[in-house]
Amino acid sequence: MSGTSLDGVDAALVRLSSQPEAFELLGAHYLNYPDDLKARLLALHASQPDEIHVSLQMANELARLYAKAVRELTNKTNTPSSLIHAIGCHGQTIRHRPDAGYSLQIVNGALLAELTGITTVTDFRSRDIAAGGQGAPLVPAFHASMLSSPEEHRVIVNIGGIANLTSLPCKGKVFGFDCGPGNMLMDAWAARHLGKPVDENGAWAARGKVQPALLTALLQNPFFAAPAPKSAGREQFNIAWLDQSLSGDEAPEDVQATLLELTARGIVDAAKTHCAGYDALYVCGGGVHNLALLKRLEKLAKKPVNSTSAIGIDPDWMEAIAFAWLAKQCIEGKPGNLPAVTGAAGPRILGAIYPA
Repeated sequence: MSGTSLDGVDAALVRLSSQPEAFELLGAHYLNYPDDLKARLLALHASQPDEIHVSLQMANELARLYAKAVRELTNKTNTPSSLIHAIGCHGQTIRHRPDAGYSLQIVNGALLAELTGITTVTDFRSRDIAAGGQGAPLVPAFHASMLSSPEEHRVIVNIGGIANLTSLPCKGKVFGFDCGPGNMLMDAWAARHLGKPVDENGAWAARGKVQPALLTALLQNPFFAAPAPKSAGREQFNIAWLDQSLSGDEAPEDVQATLLELTARGIVDAAKTHCAGYDALYVCGGGVHNLALLKRLEKLAKKPVNSTSAIGIDPDWMEAIAFAWLAKQCIEGKPGNLPAVTGAAGPRILGAIYPA
């Protein structure tokens, strides 16, 4: 998994079974994106000269990096590659435009299969979009399969670059959608003013004061009022969009505090509106490490806020595990989407398979 945060590659080695539906995390590995690679990927989010050539070359580069992650993970776990049924590779999103009928995650799946000798499944979003869906979020189907409880209405909150939630009622339909920015704006602001990729533990934001006028302006983004199903990316939330709402007189730590509040409000407002009567929030993704954000979520929600580790899944590897599950669904010819989440016309088998 490589997400909107553009921080690196999460690789998980997962044993999956269908009866009953279960998984076992056998090992995990992380590869950081070099600064140069991150900068070039970020540049691809906007049009540039010869971008077709550039994007395809970067798809090859990413395939080699993903192959390295697979190699290092199998070495770490002493697992022969011959024992691995498939790689589920999300690829790196550089454009997400379901409104225009596409979402582009770059990776050369054929090259990844060639380099690893392992059947590779990629391009998970296109089939859902072809059926009229958003192509995102896709992980709620995995949440529904593995994390539902007959005693507790759980809301699973993934805080990556973008935040999304999954409502898992004890009875009734599973529901989910992207609910606004996650770490993306906070990370960009920290990089600009601290020279660091993240605001560790939210400590810098905790020293600032929320600016009500700025928060109100940011909440005017049409995405927040749009009905679900909906999904978001850098197209809606980016540093240039933030700059348009700044006077230039704000203290940097106050802006960071306001961005943290924006993320928290987006999540809690969505949960209150669409997940009536829920019992607890369970957080995964990089945002689980932002202690100031978790405290703010709990205060706003007035409900327990826990890591997904409390219900059996390491929050750092949730999405990588989910794409292993999605690859299994594809190979077995089973749907991987939830139409109630994405808005697709019906269940669809997701992914393109490159045999070993």
